[in-house]
Amino acid sequence: MTTEPRVRLLVDDLVFGEGPRWRDDRLWFSDMHGERVHTVDMAGRLETVVELPGRRPSGLGFLPEGSLLIVSMLEREVLRWRDGELSVHADLSGVVENGCNDMVVDAGGRAYVGSFPRPPEPGVIVLVETDGTARVVAEDLQFPNGMVITAAGSLIAAESLGKCFTEFTIGADGSLDDRRPFADTQPNTPDGICLDAEGAVWGAMTMNGTFVRVGRGGEVLDTVSLADRFAIACALGGPDGHTLFMLSADTYAPDRDHSVRHGTLHVAEVPVPAAS
Repeated sequence: MTTEPRVRLLVDDLVFGEGPRWRDDRLWFSDMHGERVHTVDMAGRLETVVELPGRRPSGLGFLPEGSLLIVSMLEREVLRWRDGELSVHADLSGVVENGCNDMVVDAGGRAYVGSFPRPPEPGVIVLVETDGTARVVAEDLQFPNGMVITAAGSLIAAESLGKCFTEFTIGADGSLDDRRPFADTQPNTPDGICLDAEGAVWGAMTMNGTFVRVGRGGEVLDTVSLADRFAIACALGGPDGHTLFMLSADTYAPDRDHSVRHGTLHVAEVPVPAAS
């Protein structure tokens, strides 16, 4: 295990950050309970992309032509933001019973969206095609959360209540097959995740305030700690891909006072860059 990298604060005026994605020299992320999507550059300059009053934005992704996709959790919708216009890209109310959660979008624009089940009910992963049609492609997941897509054509999902990372092979039609374990994260509860160039997964381990780099099979390779905070989500990016962006909060309560702005974004430089 390497020496823990130095951590610095980039943004400290958030409510509850989620869904970070690096694109166009900026980090894009949702402020779920702040009801907005923001970007921030490496100097900490924060800009609001879109305000979503009454909604809880979560997972983010991009279509090939540049449109931003946003998961709207409670409405069970995937929104599309392009040139200042907001529309519904996909209505998932017919395939997701409760709420929606995180999302990953592949290079062709297919989106995989996790659900937000009411424990002990199992969760699902839904595939949204580029035309907005949707179908369930994985079931019986213990609270599916962050997801990544590998260069080898697999999808890795964090199962928060299962305390593990689970891997699927992505079929030609987008189906998820050959379900198998990637890593056991016990006793840690994983939330958002990201993938690096060596195929290891960084995971936000929510309840103990750490961001842990895990190899296939479960070996812990690196750890970054944020004392006395809840680790929510992470992304790799920056000019050379070596910056680990870490979203955290001072509470994990979903019904928090939206005026309380104690959510933060920290960064640290790590040896292995983001997966290309």
